Amino acid sequence: MDGKAGKEDKVGIVFIAGAGLKPWIWHKVAEAMDYPFLIIDASTGKDSIRSRKNFFFDDYISIMKKQVEEWGVTSFVIVAHSLGGVLGLQLASELNDRLRGFIAVGAVIPPKGGSFLSAFPFTQRMFASAMMRLLGTKPPDFAIRDGLCNDLPAELTDQIVRQFIPESIHVYTERVKASLPNVPRLYVKLSKDKQLSLSLQNQMISNLAPQEIRSMETGHLPMLANPEGLLKTLTDFMRDHVGIQNR
Repeated sequence: MDGKAGKEDKVGIVFIAGAGLKPWIWHKVAEAMDYPFLIIDASTGKDSIRSRKNFFFDDYISIMKKQVEEWGVTSFVIVAHSLGGVLGLQLASELNDRLRGFIAVGAVIPPKGGSFLSAFPFTQRMFASAMMRLLGTKPPDFAIRDGLCNDLPAELTDQIVRQFIPESIHVYTERVKASLPNVPRLYVKLSKDKQLSLSLQNQMISNLAPQEIRSMETGHLPMLANPEGLLKTLTDFMRDHVGIQNR
């Protein structure tokens, strides 16, 4: 999904959601901004489990890159959430001549040359890998409710649980080939996140080496729990690091 007319000559924002999440999670934030925006749909609009389960990492990147190229905006900032961190790093690398900034929102940022799973401690990594291979990549409903949605209202939680799409195991296990983007970088740390602990977020911050760190008192989905707060954080970044005001 993309928005804002007269977009070709403006700096835009590319939103990448975390695992299993639909593009609509970004709507309240994206539509309140005076920038062109593109909300990536990694499954190209299809809801079936088959639409992602056989993807390789490069398949995700090809779909994302195609959407950005068809969007038509000359330069942009990437805003990547959760699993979207690894995808965002690779997309940034492949479109580095157009990139103006990189914002990680409770995102997983692996060490250089690592995979999503490599960002986690050894025991947790081995357990998660075994569970994915045995049970698939969709967590049990109770885990989605308690981990992803711990501070959301019931109706939003129900919608996320109902619409959650399993990802390909390859997006978790394949290595990211990209280096850190040489642009202003921000990490948005989530103090009530039950999906990614504060100690793990600190490790992700170390891996990203951002110029700025912001904290929000939300769980893993700040774009739903506090869209106004996240909007302010993003517009502050655009003003301070990219030189663009939100009118």
